[in-house]
Amino acid sequence: MRIAIASDHAALDMKAALYEWLIEQGHEVADLGPYDGEGVDYPDYGYKLASVVADGTADRGIALCGSGIGISIAVNRNPVVRCAQVSEPLSAGLAREHNDANCIAMGARLIGIEMAKACVTSFLGTDFAGGRHQRRVDKLSSPALS
Repeated sequence: MRIAIASDHAALDMKAALYEWLIEQGHEVADLGPYDGEGVDYPDYGYKLASVVADGTADRGIALCGSGIGISIAVNRNPVVRCAQVSEPLSAGLAREHNDANCIAMGARLIGIEMAKACVTSFLGTDFAGGRHQRRVDKLSSPALS
């Protein structure tokens, strides 16, 4: 799977660890930055991540910041992208199964690397259920349908 990953400075270590782990798992991973510990603005990286998921360059995206909240808001500004902030595997799987989420966001100050890996495993390993969920997902990108 083609995965893009981006963070802010607060989640740099988690991003690096997840990047290496995802490569070991056999995924094609694009690290969209940042690459050093200098302070950055999470919206810049959230927008970049959303762009590559929206245009199909990446199949899935992983967004990281201190809490996971700010970067998830930035990613969700793109109407093609559905980013769920998660902190445990059940919500990560349900984000895929019910919401067809193509990105997840996590907070490096809130969860450890092993929990982050568990969330990613659930996210990447769960298919969208479709069916009754499809019309709701359609409305997420097109409010006029409501």
